[in-house]
Amino acid sequence: MVSRTTFDLLVVGDANPDVIVSGSPRHPAFGQHEQLVPAAGLVLGGSGAITAYGAARLGLRTAFVGRVGDDPAGAFVLDCLRSGGVDVSGCVVDPGAPTAMTVVLVDGDDRAILTAPGCLDRLAAADVPPGLIERTAHVHVSSYFLQPLLAAGLPGLFGLARAAGASTSLDTNDDPAGRWAGLDEALPVTDVLLPNESEALSIAASVSAPTSATAPAPASGTGPAPASKTGPAGSPAETSDAVSDAVSEAAGLEQAVRALAAMGTLPVVKRGGRGALAFADGEFIETPARPATVVDAVGAGDSFNAGLLAALLRGLPLRRSLAVAVACGTLSTRAAGGTAAQPTWEEATR
Repeated sequence: MVSRTTFDLLVVGDANPDVIVSGSPRHPAFGQHEQLVPAAGLVLGGSGAITAYGAARLGLRTAFVGRVGDDPAGAFVLDCLRSGGVDVSGCVVDPGAPTAMTVVLVDGDDRAILTAPGCLDRLAAADVPPGLIERTAHVHVSSYFLQPLLAAGLPGLFGLARAAGASTSLDTNDDPAGRWAGLDEALPVTDVLLPNESEALSIAASVSAPTSATAPAPASGTGPAPASKTGPAGSPAETSDAVSDAVSEAAGLEQAVRALAAMGTLPVVKRGGRGALAFADGEFIETPARPATVVDAVGAGDSFNAGLLAALLRGLPLRRSLAVAVACGTLSTRAAGGTAAQPTWEEATR
């Protein structure tokens, strides 16, 4: 840790209550028909908030800057973060728009996410209090595509952070619009990029660095249709095709990761049940997933982020930091909601 700092980590991004509905029907019945589900809960949500909460639980001195409405939902969010040891003195309470709200419908290991953005798109880089960056060792930004004002100011914000001696990281999360645009200026000042596999492919396809020689393979559902399979199910022909598809998918991801690294960032890709993949100094580093009985995967990627940053800020090498991150993401799935089962540093490093 750097002695000049007040905080090890500053997270700038989204925060909202999550209503987690467990055992949701795949297709809820409309027409005023009431359906019963096994469980539901009101918990802290938002990629940024969950990352900040997890980092504080791992022992980092953590601050969070975001926007909430002047309403009970906003008070709930700030109270949750404070109770987790996160400094929220830099948060903006916005009287002009409600707090964002999310409903997560969980069906097994899959989920549907419905978000009312509220004041989310009002957060800007200028909302970060002057002087806070100078007192922080690392600045992390979440949910790039949900916060257009913050996205527009991100290159400047990260530039200020680097000038002050802080490192930077970004988890873009999904782009609901499907455009994946605007990252060309941000990635060169992003020390660590934290996408999942699908996001890595989409971001790499959108930035200017890839060429015809290095462009990633198209994401699932795009590009020409695969050749038809001729063998019966389970035949050598079908088995061979399945292996070929897996190899092509892996090659496409590796090409995407190389393209992202060429933009000047360290790509660390979250792969769920397949662990994690990073590319540094011309070398791929892979960490397998840990065995787990998953109760709820909401926020697992954000807990991964917290674990990786906690390990790197403690000076651990990348390979070991990846293992800690995978452990944090896995352990967070032990209970419903993004923060209920986030591990301590001792749990994550056993």
